[in-house]
Amino acid sequence: MASTRFNALNHVLNRKKTEPIFNNKPISESFGSNVFNLGTMKKYLTPEAYNSVIQAINHGTKINEPVADQIATAMKIWAMSKKVTHYTHWFQPLTGGTAEKHDAFFEPDHMGGTIEKFEGKLLIQQEPDASSFPSGGIRNTFEARGYTAWDPTSPAFIIGRTLCIPTIFVAYTGEALDYKTPLLRALHAVDQAAVDVCRYFDPNVKKVNATLGWEQEYFLVDSALFNARPDLVLTGRALIGQSPAKGQQLDDHYFGSIPERVLHFMHELEQECYLLGIPVKTRHNEVAPGQYELAPVFEECNISVDHNSLLMDVMDKVARRHHFRVLLHEKPFAEINGSGKHNNWSLATDTGKNLLSPGETPESNLQFLAFFINTIKAMDTYGDLVRASIACAGNDHRLGANEAPPAIISVFIGSQLTQLLNDLEEMKFLTSSQSDDKKSNQRLNVVEKVPEIRLDNTDRNRTSPFAFTGNKFELRAVGSSSNCAEPMTVLNTIVAQQLKDFKNAVDVMLEFGVRKEEAMFSVLKEYIKSSKNVRFEGDGYSDEWLKIAESRGLKNVKTTPYALGFYVTDSALDLFEKNEVMSRVESMARHHIQLEKYQMRIQIESRVLGDLAGNHIVPAAVKYQNTLIENVKALKDTLEESDYRKVAQEQVELIKEISERVSSIIADKEAMIEARKGINKTEDIREKATAYCDEVKPYLDSIRYQVDKLEMLVDDDLWPLPKYRELLYSK
Repeated sequence: MASTRFNALNHVLNRKKTEPIFNNKPISESFGSNVFNLGTMKKYLTPEAYNSVIQAINHGTKINEPVADQIATAMKIWAMSKKVTHYTHWFQPLTGGTAEKHDAFFEPDHMGGTIEKFEGKLLIQQEPDASSFPSGGIRNTFEARGYTAWDPTSPAFIIGRTLCIPTIFVAYTGEALDYKTPLLRALHAVDQAAVDVCRYFDPNVKKVNATLGWEQEYFLVDSALFNARPDLVLTGRALIGQSPAKGQQLDDHYFGSIPERVLHFMHELEQECYLLGIPVKTRHNEVAPGQYELAPVFEECNISVDHNSLLMDVMDKVARRHHFRVLLHEKPFAEINGSGKHNNWSLATDTGKNLLSPGETPESNLQFLAFFINTIKAMDTYGDLVRASIACAGNDHRLGANEAPPAIISVFIGSQLTQLLNDLEEMKFLTSSQSDDKKSNQRLNVVEKVPEIRLDNTDRNRTSPFAFTGNKFELRAVGSSSNCAEPMTVLNTIVAQQLKDFKNAVDVMLEFGVRKEEAMFSVLKEYIKSSKNVRFEGDGYSDEWLKIAESRGLKNVKTTPYALGFYVTDSALDLFEKNEVMSRVESMARHHIQLEKYQMRIQIESRVLGDLAGNHIVPAAVKYQNTLIENVKALKDTLEESDYRKVAQEQVELIKEISERVSSIIADKEAMIEARKGINKTEDIREKATAYCDEVKPYLDSIRYQVDKLEMLVDDDLWPLPKYRELLYSK
């Protein structure tokens, strides 16, 4: 049995170095060359078609079929100039990955030959089989029809010899079956709401874009070792494994010199990203051994989400070429850092202003404070929804330790901004020297009393789920395997609703003759007071915070099935519906899909662990135990009784310990199987998911505990699976 492990290690030792392919050109020359971006459109499209695309991007206007024909023809000509032969509608179904069905450009000419053809109707809409994608009960299994529809706001791109066209994916009945559709609706909602508030300050603002800059953490494992671990292959994480003596405690991997083989992988990955217009800028070693990170510059939120989904596909392909496998699981290895996908979010106007960047003038500061305070208020009101948006089986292992924020949703803003909000609440910026007959005008001048706010106003807090970092908020709780669209849909929706509430409150005061600045300040002051509970500046890992959070009424929901329940409260359903982000049918369907996904993941992990324990670990332990028994027998036959008792006692105790641990593993494995059998009879998906969480998941921990103890007892030559030290350090 040990041969599989040692054969894998030999593959690593004998691995020939894979050199990256360098094009030796500046990034600027190749960046976006495989993207049908605005620059390329201007070259290939007529002015009419180009302007139609611009109007669709900026104002959501529809592109008619004759213009779509022009665009499709131009896309085809451009793509064929790059040796492309096929096209596909590229979409993001609720499986968590991406999907594509390739069609060739050619059509028979009915004379025995073919012609290359791509029409506007094929660009705008296609009909993939929807029956095998999750629908949450929206569609019956036998009802297969679904539609993909072109998203002109995200440019088409080329992978290999295929033109990929980003699209939404909806059911025959019109409900969204993907991540992109609700995101686009949420972005439209926050755009409208933010523009309305911006016009208090600048009537020239016509559009506000949500921006996103994600930071992608991941692990790299040699492909030979990966293939020798069934748990990594089938679940993405090591279900068993004793932590090595040296893990991350020395912090020597973090920002350290990147291993040469890993650097070659990074070089090629970056070149692929540049061709696709993904603006990756930063790379470095992360905290845990074998863990890395890359990050792009900010982009418009929809495009950024598409780029992250595309990146995850490209990472896997490039890694395989370098004999690596990428692990995007949130906690692939116990007791060391997990992997997140930090979502840095802000709002930017078409006039070039970042609404969450403090300005240099008091007027700008008031605008900043309006959006800053409203975002905090949104998190206070709808924090439970944000918790639901980052819930998944992998994130349950990650949240609350090793630089991952806790499951309690709170906002960190730093000491300077905390003091500023406290002072604004208490009116400390008003001068006391004014006479009584002028005190009624003090609020009118408050905008002039707001002090300058520095960009980097505080240190960063790695234990905060939602932290202000100078000119943006950073949602640190998103899992590394997640689609960014889900938390971004929630965040933009709750901010949109909060901005609408703010404008309504201000407008009511304006109708009563209150001056604009005074009205805004009065409403913001109430928001500062009412949102204090969600603000926390301390250590999110501390026991003190658990007590404080409980006293404030903040929920600490640590597991996915319970967190997902926040999606289907009446307030959540109403929120999505009135902002036209998701209908009640769509919301309920997604809740069903996420519960089902969680239940199936725990079920798969349970079955894989049962196989590993029964077919790999127990036989290895018994084999070593038999060796010890034979040795003890030999000692008894060889030594005098008194000498035998002295030298054999430790081996006898070891035999007993192995026997006890093996018995415990077998008993827990059988109990786990029986628990699954009982739960699988349950029809209600919520009950089934919570039962898997409460009744099956604990066996994963108890079996692992015994297996990991055996790993420290059994002869290394007999241990059948690559160990942590090999998985993490073999580069």
